[in-house]
Amino acid sequence: MAGRERLVGRGRWVVKIGSSLLTNDGQGLDEQAISRWVEQLVRLREAGIEVVLVSSGAVAEGMNRLGWKTRPSEVFRLQAAAAVGQMGLVQTWEACFWKHGVHTAQVLLTHDDLSNRKRYLNARSTLRTLIELGVVAVVNENDTVVTSEIRFGDNDTLGALVANAVEADALILLTDQKGLFTADPRHDPRAELILEARAEDEQVQAVAGDGGLLGRGGMITKVRAARLAARSGAVTVIASGREENVLCRLFGGEVIGTLLTPDREPMAARKQWIAGHLQARGALIVDTGRLKP
Repeated sequence: MAGRERLVGRGRWVVKIGSSLLTNDGQGLDEQAISRWVEQLVRLREAGIEVVLVSSGAVAEGMNRLGWKTRPSEVFRLQAAAAVGQMGLVQTWEACFWKHGVHTAQVLLTHDDLSNRKRYLNARSTLRTLIELGVVAVVNENDTVVTSEIRFGDNDTLGALVANAVEADALILLTDQKGLFTADPRHDPRAELILEARAEDEQVQAVAGDGGLLGRGGMITKVRAARLAARSGAVTVIASGREENVLCRLFGGEVIGTLLTPDREPMAARKQWIAGHLQARGALIVDTGRLKP
């Protein structure tokens, strides 16, 4: 498949790893799992891939440290859990990377940071500088200050916006599902894994539609993230993080998960920012012509 060729060789990847892959069934961080992820990311770096990491898991780790068994519904308690858990999350990533002699940096963002043009440019410059310095940025939503009006709502969207900002070649969305199916495989034995499609394909959007079970399971956010990432020319892979050595196998060109590809030339940088900000908020995007970077 031609699209898979873009995962082979040198490039820049944004890798998003979901909470289910980083925690012990939501009860605190799985340090052994994180160590295994770091080993794969280091191998990618050694092969010439520049890596930016988008990591979930702060709230789950905070709940574990605070001794909470049930996820709270109050926003301020979730924010408190995120603040506590972020300490452990970053410390764990840092310790695991440091064993391989790799520096890390914490980058916390809100939608407000990326919707304000000046702050967006500052965030973009910082991320690109970290890449140039060989530092792995560990990016997460700043849950301690977000409100319902400025939340990304999911780290898939955050990953796509980061991919736009750093002009990544690929966005890798790792989850506990094998990829995007033609129907919900939990209820339809005829469901087939979609190996490759265009990110803008309306049928792909329909399969992961808002009203379906797949949408409630989080697949809709991944499809939307792929459409956002496509604006800067990035391909997106939705794959299971349960697959052994999945990142290195993807780098080797193995067909794993669903590959969603852009079907047009990348937008100019400023136009990407405008479109990405509006789409992330669920607004209608009207293409009125070229904008300068």
